[in-house]
Parts: sequence; C-alpha cells; structure tokens
Amino acid sequence: MLNKVVCLAIPGTAPFEFGVVCEVFGIDRTEMGGPKFDFTVATADPGPVETSLGFSLVIDDDLSAAADADLVAVPAHRIGPVDERYLEVIRAAEARGAWVMSVCSGAFVLAQAGVLDGRRSTTHWMHADRLAREYPLTEVDPDVLFVQDGKVVTGAGTAAGIDAALHIVREEYGAAATNVIARRMVVPPQRDGGQSQFIPTPVPEIRADTFAVVMDWMLENLHEDLTIDQLARRALMSSRTFARRFRAETGTTPAAWLNRQRILRAQQELEQTDDGLEQIAQRAGFGTAAVMRHHFLKVLQTTPTAYRRVFGARAAS
Repeated sequence: MLNKVVCLAIPGTAPFEFGVVCEVFGIDRTEMGGPKFDFTVATADPGPVETSLGFSLVIDDDLSAAADADLVAVPAHRIGPVDERYLEVIRAAEARGAWVMSVCSGAFVLAQAGVLDGRRSTTHWMHADRLAREYPLTEVDPDVLFVQDGKVVTGAGTAAGIDAALHIVREEYGAAATNVIARRMVVPPQRDGGQSQFIPTPVPEIRADTFAVVMDWMLENLHEDLTIDQLARRALMSSRTFARRFRAETGTTPAAWLNRQRILRAQQELEQTDDGLEQIAQRAGFGTAAVMRHHFLKVLQTTPTAYRRVFGARAAS
C-alpha cells in the first residue's frame, strides 16, 4: 500500500508542478473519507532551494528521507545535469519496487537516472522531441497525459501531473479515494484525451458552454442508451456539429467520454456496494455484466470481480 511519499526538491524546481505533488499527497483528507500519506519534501543539501522562478523554498529534510519511500516524485525543473545524489535516490526507489513519478520536464531526471531505459514515457509536448533525441532508449509518446510503465509514471505538461498523481492513487486505493482528492481539488478524477488537444492548432471560434449542461445530463442518465442524435438535440446542434465540437472541447468523442464515465460509475459501485454485477452494469449503462466485463478488460486490464476483490468495502475492512 502506498503510504510514504517523498517529493524531491531539486534546484531549479518549478513551483506549480512542485505544488501539484504537495496538493495531491501532502494533505490529510481522512475527514472526507480520503487517504492520508506520510509526506516529506527532501533535498540533497537542506536549506534554501532555488526555484525556476527565482525565489527559494526552505527544505529541512535530506535525501535519507527517501530511503523507504513508497513513492518518489520529481516535479518539473530546469532541464540540465542533475546532482548524482538525486539520481541515486531514484535508482534505489525503482530497484526496490517503489513508485517513481515525474511531472513535465521531471522526466529528464528519470532519464538521467536510467530508469526510463527500455520503457515508454512522456513529457511536455514542447520537450518530447528533445527527450527522445537525448535518451533514445526510452520510447517517448508525445500525445498522452501520462504513461505508466511498470511502477514508473511520467506525466506530461503542468496540469497533467495531477492526472499522473491521481492515477497512482487510483491504482493503490481505488476510484472512491481518488474522487475525494479530485473533488477537493475541483478537478476531474480521470480525464480522457491526450496532449494533442493542447498543442497549438487553430482554436475553434465557438466554445459552447452548453457542453457543461449536456455533460451533467449525460452523467445523470448513464443508464440510458444515449445516442449522438439525442445528445445533439439537447445541445441544440446538428449531430455532426455536436460530435465535432465535443471532440474539440474535450479531446475525445462523446462515445469514448460516456464509456469512461460508465467505467468510473461501475468502479465506484463495485467499491461501495454489494450489489450484483448485473445490477451495477445496468445502472452504469453497460446493459449486461458481460458487456461491462469486456470494457473493464479493455480499459483497466482487469475484471469487475477482480476489481471488487481488491478495492471493495469488504476487502478494505
């Protein structure tokens, strides 16, 4: 179980990405039904650590704090050579089977440590070509929000670090705990799409606020057989225009978005209720347990029964 989390404060660290790690793992959310982590920020030489914006953070703990960490997190920082002491901490964490996570350009630190060799990875789309060029032993995917390869997770630019961090929480604690953190942060518990939606392209002139209303209605009616035509009528658009604008707004298709929300709904019910798989499948909009099982295998690489065994209320009690 993920318990102890250590965030590395490397000189030149980026404040926002550093804050993302602190926000997800550093706050006690037990009163809301969420997890509490033993969270520490550590640096090679305790004292002032300069950030990429010029001001300093005062860090009290040295790198020995990471010796037994279940997760070592590396925020974004100025790209360049990194003190070998940080690299040793990352190598040791990976070697003992702990989680290792980077946000944005933090992937370059993981690459310097060698833990991305033979693995898929990602980083901010602006740096993806450079990462692939300088570290050819890693397969860089520039069109995803994060990549998990084994227990090494690399997040793309800035806010995608939230996605990467919440993914690790979901892997260890399940959807319900992740939703507590996401609600507190006022972010989606799981986003679809990839970095392609953030790479500079002609920006659509119309950003329809209607989608917020339609998406809320979709969530309230997941159990129904929702069609593009039906959704388009609610948005007062043609089916073709609705599909095009929905993808431009969300980075995914209406069908893919619905499928992801149905999986999330089923995960929550599997965790929090003892209801049968057929009941859950119907309420989530899959129709039958067989169809739900198909989607769980395709997206989560597990079955609903296996998921409940790991994350269900009885398993946690």
